[in-house]
Amino acid sequence: MTTEEYLIYFALGVVLFVAGHQVYFWCQRYPLLPPRVFRPAIDELIPYRPEWVWIYSILYYAVIVAVFFIVDSERKFLLLASSYGLLLAAQMLFFLAFPVATPRDWRKRNLRRTWSEKLLALVQKADMRSNSFPSMHTSVATLTALHLYPLFGELVLAFPVLIGLSCLFTKQHYVMDVPTGASLGYAIFMISQMIA
Repeated sequence: MTTEEYLIYFALGVVLFVAGHQVYFWCQRYPLLPPRVFRPAIDELIPYRPEWVWIYSILYYAVIVAVFFIVDSERKFLLLASSYGLLLAAQMLFFLAFPVATPRDWRKRNLRRTWSEKLLALVQKADMRSNSFPSMHTSVATLTALHLYPLFGELVLAFPVLIGLSCLFTKQHYVMDVPTGASLGYAIFMISQMIA
């Protein structure tokens, strides 16, 4: 693949990524049903650790960008784009049919004192409390790790684990959101492999 072709695929990927975020935010701003808020006891046992926002935000996007480095053909780009598009569609169905929001007081724990809390406040300003179930961060991280697995092996599986933990420690998600997100990411990967 030529450098020009690679740059075209990269630009297309960025456009799709930005468009996907707009669909995600649309679901938050225009829910069909009022989001449910839960109070599972297990979630109260997990401490608030705002420093995990660096994994939740910076590592998350850095590894997703790494997917572009495995694009070596039009077919590979279409496989990647279609798997992420399919995942986005599945997530939106959950967000619209079963809207879930985290408790308001979880965000009040952020006192904006440290750089970590300031970054988390910035994330929370853009990303409302809804669209919690399943964790899209975890589903995207799982799908990304599975795409990168042939290149990096088992080491890349630490990525969705770290992202899942960051979802919990930053209080952006319930415990139930994380394994459900991982399962959805895995299911979409398997479906995309079957239709590839």
